[in-house]
Amino acid sequence: MTSAASPAIDRATALEQARRVADAVLYEGYVLYPYRASGQKNRLRWQFGVLVPRAVADGLSEQWDMATECLVESRSDRCTVSVQVRFLQIQARTVERAEDAGSGRFVSTEALELADRRIVPWEEGVAEQAGASIPLDRLLSGEQVVDFQVDGGQDVEEVREAGAVVGRLVRKRLPLTGRLRLSAERTPGPYGAIRLHAVVENVTPWPSGTADADPPDRPQAMRRSMVGTHAILTISDGGFLSLLDPPEWARPATTACTNRNAWPVLVGNGRNDVMLASPIILYDFPQIAPESTGELYDSTEIEEILNLRTLALTDEEKREARGTDPRAEAVIDRVDDLPPEVLDRLHGAIRYLRETTSAGADFPTLDVPDAPTADPAPWWNPEADSSVSPESDLIEVRGVLVGKGSQVYLRPGVRRSDAQDLFLDGRLATVQAVLRDVDEGDHLAVTIDGDPAAELQQAQGRFRYFRPDEVEPIEVRP
Repeated sequence: MTSAASPAIDRATALEQARRVADAVLYEGYVLYPYRASGQKNRLRWQFGVLVPRAVADGLSEQWDMATECLVESRSDRCTVSVQVRFLQIQARTVERAEDAGSGRFVSTEALELADRRIVPWEEGVAEQAGASIPLDRLLSGEQVVDFQVDGGQDVEEVREAGAVVGRLVRKRLPLTGRLRLSAERTPGPYGAIRLHAVVENVTPWPSGTADADPPDRPQAMRRSMVGTHAILTISDGGFLSLLDPPEWARPATTACTNRNAWPVLVGNGRNDVMLASPIILYDFPQIAPESTGELYDSTEIEEILNLRTLALTDEEKREARGTDPRAEAVIDRVDDLPPEVLDRLHGAIRYLRETTSAGADFPTLDVPDAPTADPAPWWNPEADSSVSPESDLIEVRGVLVGKGSQVYLRPGVRRSDAQDLFLDGRLATVQAVLRDVDEGDHLAVTIDGDPAAELQQAQGRFRYFRPDEVEPIEVRP
């Protein structure tokens, strides 16, 4: 994902951008490279935005609610605040093979081997949403509570090969019960900002007698959980204030906002009426990179690397990935068909230069020297600058010229030195070089007198470095 602030867009486009970013959040970590159920990273899933039933939250060290607070400026108390909660409902997929051709009998199996894929038991995610639109004046008058239900169910899908039924997939979902709490209050002061509260809770009942298990069963809890939970907030006649970069007058009020398991950011370039409360920390105005070829379910990874790794999977590994999940199958097929020019496009982009040059800025002409004929020394090598000579340069320290061969007492600064340097306080050292960094700061490279490893470290060019005000010279340099 990238972050940007381009010219203003219309509300519909802003909402579409919000949903695209929200989908990336919703499916983050859904199935990770190498996209196989047997992959180590896919053994323990559902890590982001997980809200478990309240009865087992403490035993699993998981959260059962998500709370977000943000500031709004409204033109009228009769404007409408909308909150859309989105999450995944987990459904367990089991695999059964046909016992006899045409018998209609099926038995459970650990894997169903087909020519192009190997289908195994797996947990899939079904996208669900709930929400409410409530006038702001009602929220200011008191908390509004909206309960919502997500039905359970069972689906059966036949698996055919060469026209014959060779097995079936049985998918089961458990019902979920959620609660959305909304309220608002005016902040103190003359500016008239309003603090909006939105809380999402998982109040799904837990089976009697199983909540006291020690510890509770996490896989069973996941089937009654909301996963990837986030919220999209909109306001009809007003705007949200950024919590990352608020106006100065609103900074105390934004600092007082409490967010738990959610991080609200503005979405929709140039607009402030759409906000995404994400379980993953983002910058304001996040966007899907235009170079992206599609979802890889790991936005913390570099897309080019993931594509190249996926291309390197063996045919057998791809066969297992195709049988793991339809989304994993789509990744494999898309990467296999990537044209070289599309892959090259992933190699990198410098967005801020592109935006600046496209704005028609008038840049001055630079006098660029001719390229040297011989290979120059790297910029960081002292040989690249004939004006410096670390082994012969001198620097004045407390009225004494210090250079290579000078002996100094070490007086490391308490506030800026690391712990190891503090142990050297008062030790005698010999200066080996006078160095200057790219910020025009002076440093002395020294070896510790009496250190058995000093000669070896000097031969390898390994020194300890101190600033001039951290040493005390004992004599004029010979």
